Amino acid sequence: MTGLVDSHFHIWRQADLPWLLGPMQPRIFGPYEPIRRDYPIAEYLGDCRPAGVTQAVYVQANWATDRYLDEVTYVSQASEESGFPIAIVAYADMLAADVRPQLDELARNARVRGVRMQLHWHENTLYRFASGPDLARDPRLVANVGRLAEYGFSFDLQVFAGQMAGAAELAAACPNVTFVLQHAGMLEDLSPEGITAWRAGMTLLAAQPNITSKLSGLGTFLRRNDPEQIAFIIGETLALFGAQRCLFGSNFPIEKLWTSYAELIGAHRAAVPQAAQEAVFNETARRVYRLGR
Repeated sequence: MTGLVDSHFHIWRQADLPWLLGPMQPRIFGPYEPIRRDYPIAEYLGDCRPAGVTQAVYVQANWATDRYLDEVTYVSQASEESGFPIAIVAYADMLAADVRPQLDELARNARVRGVRMQLHWHENTLYRFASGPDLARDPRLVANVGRLAEYGFSFDLQVFAGQMAGAAELAAACPNVTFVLQHAGMLEDLSPEGITAWRAGMTLLAAQPNITSKLSGLGTFLRRNDPEQIAFIIGETLALFGAQRCLFGSNFPIEKLWTSYAELIGAHRAAVPQAAQEAVFNETARRVYRLGR
């Protein structure tokens, strides 16, 4: 393998994240006291470099939405100071009447490769983020996501199983946009019925050739690094999408709540067949996020 690419990580300053300030706000990943602090690029590099990471993609970390450019500036400065190769998936309001003014601003930064606006909604309020369950079908969002193609930007897609039909329709409506499914579809219901619903939704998504699945955040709902669970999700996802449409992401420092980078990457490497490792840990991310070499 020529180098490990981490396609999903965050760095932050506590003062910039509303959800880290004030009273503890419930989060999908549970109690988060250990990461309720600055997580700078130097600490991330200390975590990931021993594992052989050579490039990484920063994914927006929910700064106040009107500060999306400040977030990009902060990450860019961290990259300049560290010398670490990095690309950025930024935030933009895809429900705006026309998102192009925001995209014009983002496009001035050469590190920006895509956009994420989280669409995941769940009946469990602790798992709920978006304002409604069917935003993927909102005509404004469909139009704005389609405009990403004009900028060469991807869209990081974050939905639960019950939303996957709408997400597949969104991808079909925007065939020139590359979609990156977050956290392999966020399997949260491990009952037989829940797994069946997730698998059916993932099958719909995999049928859209412009969707790639990110193997990240697989400890979110168990809140531990579970090699058996990781192997199950990766096996199912690889069978549906193929290695050329799957990529690894650490979701650090969130996963740092319950594991080390070495243990996390070890569980993922053990779950990916040898023949698929170059694609999953390197080539797919390089291609999708246009990282170069």
